[in-house]
Amino acid sequence: MQKKSLVNKFPFFYGYIIIFAGTVGVLFSAPGQTIGISVFTDYLIRDLGISRNQLSFTYLIGTLASSIFLTYAGKFYDKYGAKITSVLAGLFLGISLLFLANLPQLVSIFSKINIDITFTTLILLVIGFFFVRFFGQGTLTMSSKNMVMKWFEKKRGFASAIMGIAISFGFSYSPKIFDDLINNYGWQGAWLFIALLVGVFFTVFALLTFRDDPVQFGLIPDGKEIEISKINKTKFRPIKDFNLSEARKTYNFWIFNLTLALQGLYVTALTFNIVDIFTKAGLSRDDAILIFLPVSIIAVVFQIGGGYLADFIRLKHLLRLQLFGMLLSMVGLSFLSEGLPLYLIILGNGIAGGLFGVLSTVSWPRFYGTKYLGEISGFNMSWIVAGSAIGPYLFTFLFDINQTYFYSGIVMLIICSTLFFLSFKIKNKNIIEN
Repeated sequence: MQKKSLVNKFPFFYGYIIIFAGTVGVLFSAPGQTIGISVFTDYLIRDLGISRNQLSFTYLIGTLASSIFLTYAGKFYDKYGAKITSVLAGLFLGISLLFLANLPQLVSIFSKINIDITFTTLILLVIGFFFVRFFGQGTLTMSSKNMVMKWFEKKRGFASAIMGIAISFGFSYSPKIFDDLINNYGWQGAWLFIALLVGVFFTVFALLTFRDDPVQFGLIPDGKEIEISKINKTKFRPIKDFNLSEARKTYNFWIFNLTLALQGLYVTALTFNIVDIFTKAGLSRDDAILIFLPVSIIAVVFQIGGGYLADFIRLKHLLRLQLFGMLLSMVGLSFLSEGLPLYLIILGNGIAGGLFGVLSTVSWPRFYGTKYLGEISGFNMSWIVAGSAIGPYLFTFLFDINQTYFYSGIVMLIICSTLFFLSFKIKNKNIIEN
């Protein structure tokens, strides 16, 4: 049934507002992303009296636990749509950040009733990380991106590229913003400020701008009014709408899923431990934080180029380029120092990061349609989040054994090389080409 709304009265296609709104949604997930949390890790270690290994372990458990429920979040999205899902995700992300901001006070309360302080601290951290990861990196990101993909079909790559420009720059600059807030208000004050911004401002913004499906308003993806005589001219489209069970039986799904999950694991591990990795290699904290800007510039170039090409070429070519970018970064990590290894990390992360933004949004509707997009992308997001949970602890664990991050890079190289060679067996069995 067609709904009457201001959406229909816009002088231009409302999908362009959706691109803006979806981009804002992903940007507001930054406090729940590793790139946002990593700025606070040293302060948590210092003020909560725990080790880096203990912090990484709580991050592992909290994030891994959150990944288990993301498929259900995807099914919730399929049932209730982007607006309801995103509003709830923003509201609860704000509440979760309030919880983390008050951790020292909560630990103090529990310490008065003769509960072990260290045990209490770790449990509270697990709870806090569970909620910020589930509602931030998981649900809000998934819902915002899926909404945009439903509003575009022929121009999905274009829409993904436009989103990627703002997201790449926004995420790369967010550590600097959060660091400035910490310097001005302390780490607790910074999290309180961000919590209010997400929990109040964003939820109101999502209520006003988020819309789930263009068909509800008498529109179709890309902006034309519905005409029964119109034939879909999309170059690549799935043979049918696949549900999650059917998608998981295809080879393509697992290669794309595992590649995106590996990047989630690797980039999260690198970002979470970025300061320690750089200082152990003889570089400074400022050097570590400042790499995000050049990475974002390269990522934007590949996001735009990849987004444009995604509308015209098979996605397996972009997947191989993404894997190649990861390989460059992993070589740089293994031999990190000033000069070429540092440039390899910047270049490799830029290539892989830009194409991750394209492939994580375009792949699932391209191969499997939009009817079950929530549960399919939710399942993939659960793997990405699970990878992001394992990564930081894996790097810390290997460092504790060897007192170097060299072996972390070598392990990543072996896994990534395997996926690179497996990617050459991808076939387009689920796609109709016009």
